[in-house]
Amino acid sequence: MSVMRISPRRLHLLLLRWYGSHGRDLPWRRTRDPYRILLSEIMLQQTQVSRVLMLYPKFLRTYPSIRKLASAKPSEVIIAWRGMGYNRRALYLHRCAQAIVEEGGGRFPRDPERLRSLPGIGRYTANAVASSAFRLPLAIVDTNVRRVISRVQGRHLTEEAVWKNAQRLLPVRHAYEWNQALMDLGAMICIAHDPRCAECPLRTVCPSAHRVKRPLTRVVREPGREGVPNRIFRGRIVEYLRQRKRGASSSLIAREVVPSLRPGEMPWFARLIRSLEADGLVRVVRCGRSERVSLAA
Repeated sequence: MSVMRISPRRLHLLLLRWYGSHGRDLPWRRTRDPYRILLSEIMLQQTQVSRVLMLYPKFLRTYPSIRKLASAKPSEVIIAWRGMGYNRRALYLHRCAQAIVEEGGGRFPRDPERLRSLPGIGRYTANAVASSAFRLPLAIVDTNVRRVISRVQGRHLTEEAVWKNAQRLLPVRHAYEWNQALMDLGAMICIAHDPRCAECPLRTVCPSAHRVKRPLTRVVREPGREGVPNRIFRGRIVEYLRQRKRGASSSLIAREVVPSLRPGEMPWFARLIRSLEADGLVRVVRCGRSERVSLAA
């Protein structure tokens, strides 16, 4: 049975009823403030909900409004981002806040295409903000939604096909609740490994129910040192600079962050510093053969 032969109305009834009883109570679902919703979406990229729940209110205490965030220095935002990881997201959020304040006087654009023109905002984030803050009938597709849609369809779908199916299945009413329900189903029941089909509200209409096989996983080795990915070392460098707001020489940072670093590995460490500089996370002041590194001003 494919989703094309399943009544969308039946799907809506089953899933929305389940969501009413089992949906997660998340703080960003209790607001329609586009700034708070955008913050949650940026934080949730590549970060578990449990960690975001801890750090989301802390960040809001420091930057309670889009204007407050836009007026901050990049280094201050990076410091406030402590514990989240993937520090480039802090800069994207900061640049986005500045654009909204400078171009729109602090008012978020409602149109998803205009939202997508903002720094660091892609299709998913634009639709998520428009759907959650302005209740526009727009589909949102994250990893969880992609998995649910593909399994209900009963076959592998291309990225564009998933988006088309998600938009086609969107109910005229309760579109916001439907989007949240799909994400919760994928996060809690229709998980990647060993989905809990017996507890799924769609088990009677889903062609993949009780048929999902554990996917073969490939070990993808990231560039790094002694089994530790470069992104981890980048994060450690930023964390070190958070604690030394005035910065330090690159040689001192190397000794402190990677105590076992061998002289022949200094070019590798220098490339890490260059990558952070290129991303706008650090500032490097060079004087002859020495250089001083600090968080972006």
